[in-house]
Amino acid sequence: MRRPASLVLPRLFQCLACLLLVYAAAGYARAALDVQSAILMDMGTGRVLYEQNADAPIPPASLTKVMSMCLVMDSIAGGRASLRDDVTVSRAAARTGGSRMALKPYEHVSLDDLLMGMAVSSGNDASAAVAEHIGGSRQQFVSLMNAKAKALGMHSSRFLNPHGLPAPGQVTTARDMLTLSRHYLTRYPHVLRYHSTRYIRHNGVVTYNKNPLLGNYEGADGLKTGWISASGYNLISTARRGDTRLLAVLLGAPDIKARAREIHRLMEAGFMTARGQAAGVADALPALPPARYALNTEKTAREAYAVLAPESLHRQTTKHSRYKKVSHKRKQVHAGRRHTGKDIRQVRRAGSHKIIRQAGLHRKKS
Repeated sequence: MRRPASLVLPRLFQCLACLLLVYAAAGYARAALDVQSAILMDMGTGRVLYEQNADAPIPPASLTKVMSMCLVMDSIAGGRASLRDDVTVSRAAARTGGSRMALKPYEHVSLDDLLMGMAVSSGNDASAAVAEHIGGSRQQFVSLMNAKAKALGMHSSRFLNPHGLPAPGQVTTARDMLTLSRHYLTRYPHVLRYHSTRYIRHNGVVTYNKNPLLGNYEGADGLKTGWISASGYNLISTARRGDTRLLAVLLGAPDIKARAREIHRLMEAGFMTARGQAAGVADALPALPPARYALNTEKTAREAYAVLAPESLHRQTTKHSRYKKVSHKRKQVHAGRRHTGKDIRQVRRAGSHKIIRQAGLHRKKS
């Protein structure tokens, strides 16, 4: 028996309205953080405090190095390797592109130093050297990575190289990275000494840790950043305050500043929840306006060069300052301003005798 259209249509509109509300609520939840995917856990209880599209497949980029470092720790724990191992860097490893530790072909580096290069410099060259040393070859090491992922229940992850450089089909999820990081930190808590180090120098090259919370957020002490164009800006981060340790994963932030801001907001909302100041992270986030949670993403870089390469930093700063002065004087000259002898002396002190001659301000000795 057919129902009258007068009864069917109102019911249809009610269903559509409900669907719109559901989608609107889902859209609001997705917009809570300006990232593609996120998840936050209280490591002490194992409770997931917040998740946002946590099962979306996204390339891991350099977060891959957490798996690589975990395998190294497994080998050391099993007596198959030692931090004192003398690793000979192959030509292929030294030539690996992307972010680098500045390794040279055939140099000898301790396994401990290579791990530091992986964590701080995000060295793809260090990752390749470690993979060859631990696995015998990169291909065999990648097989170990995928076997480890399967054992941990990372069912949505697939690794194709030891460093995270672009590779079609290499994907993970925020949830899988949380699973890996929790296992890694729980079994090998001492690895935080690598991930909390803010800068190093190798072969005269200064590199620094790009984790935006280090030095900017109370209790922050690791873990790892990553970026390739296909993934956006990724980050695993952990921080401890009192008896509470939080572990967070962000994938697919649109830029460096957004990654820093959103991890700051997520951690703050997590600790507010842990202290009982908020009913939950999802409730706390709207009360944390993004503009107030921006972080200085250049702080570590500036400190690294000031501490490890002060002469280089001074030369760069002096050169930049001189360039600005010369540019200013060039603008004054071309604007047709009258220049006195004092003006000429100022330009000379700025290091631009060429500009003086070109402008016709050079005065011959009488």
